[in-house]
Amino acid sequence: MTTDPERAANASGTESVEDEDDNHRKILRRPDVLAALRDGITAAGLEQMQSLPAPVKRRIKALKQLQLVTTNIEAKFYEEVHALECEYYKMCAPLYEKRCEIISGAYEPTDEQCVWDSDDDEETLNNYMKEKAKIEDSAETKETTENEDDTKGIPDFWLTIFKNVSTLSEMVQEHDEPILKHLHDIKVKFLPSNPMGFILEFYFTPNEYFSNAILTKEYIMKCTPDKNDPFSFEGPEIYKCKGCVIDWKKGKNVTIKTIKKNQKHKSRGSMRTVTKTVQNDSFFNFFSPPIVPEDSEADMDDDTQALLTSDFELGHYIRERIVPRAVLYYTGEGLDDEDEDYEDEDEGDDDEDEEDEEEEASSPVNAPSGGKQGDDPNECKQQ
Repeated sequence: MTTDPERAANASGTESVEDEDDNHRKILRRPDVLAALRDGITAAGLEQMQSLPAPVKRRIKALKQLQLVTTNIEAKFYEEVHALECEYYKMCAPLYEKRCEIISGAYEPTDEQCVWDSDDDEETLNNYMKEKAKIEDSAETKETTENEDDTKGIPDFWLTIFKNVSTLSEMVQEHDEPILKHLHDIKVKFLPSNPMGFILEFYFTPNEYFSNAILTKEYIMKCTPDKNDPFSFEGPEIYKCKGCVIDWKKGKNVTIKTIKKNQKHKSRGSMRTVTKTVQNDSFFNFFSPPIVPEDSEADMDDDTQALLTSDFELGHYIRERIVPRAVLYYTGEGLDDEDEDYEDEDEGDDDEDEEDEEEEASSPVNAPSGGKQGDDPNECKQQ
């Protein structure tokens, strides 16, 4: 036992801190505290929960049991929505087939099927001009028919869509475009259950780049609340995807490139040039997604997680928007809806910047003071 009062006080203080730390550790190990932390409850909220009488805490647990049942019912609802979506897609499938035939030129629509008065026509032509145009058209029908070119269908339909949609255009490289000219259809194949998900099928005409007629991308979804965190459930979630092997013809693989690199020998100092094959930017990397670990709790680096998140969003976007509304993205009309989701931010910043520049220009601090002619007083700021 120490006789030094200062040491005794320090020892007592140390023991009290250690005891306090032990108490904190014990509290953090408690199941109700862990659950509260998972639910995102703040420290103040946690303290409030701890201060509640035992009977009230007991009733709150009963409410959570009810909430869990509600969450499971919600999961069942989303499962049935997915099943309903599968049924309605079957109803649309014949229309998508007809669309493909028109795009490829296999089917020429009738005059009745081509009737569509656009808003622009209605604004620029009155009834008189429409009638006059019809008469002129009928008189020139024969001449026009004779002068028509041999264009079939709608050339570069899907490539145009890819270039119109910013998310897709960022992926499409110049060397991808000749290949995407051969893309003549995209279909969605729904997986109702076990597993639940969908497959994107990209159909290509015979080409000099690869021998595949169809390239596929499969997305697997889960619609079951997590046992460890059930209240985080917000609906079906893509958690895994699988691409396909592209059978590239010799020298036509645009997803890789060869680079030459000079290497210096460590001891002799001699140089040599080696050729390495590295990944190349290409839309077709879309069919080689990162591998998702089977263990859902396995750590994943930030770059891989970001790639997967982007991939999931793109797959969902193609299924939900591009395939059902392809013609509107070809004409650009579908892009108007996308623009409505964005708004300009900090519109006043430019004005503020201009004011700052004016103030700096008129401020004596920025005036030359003994410097050489031509010295820039703002040089440090620009570096």
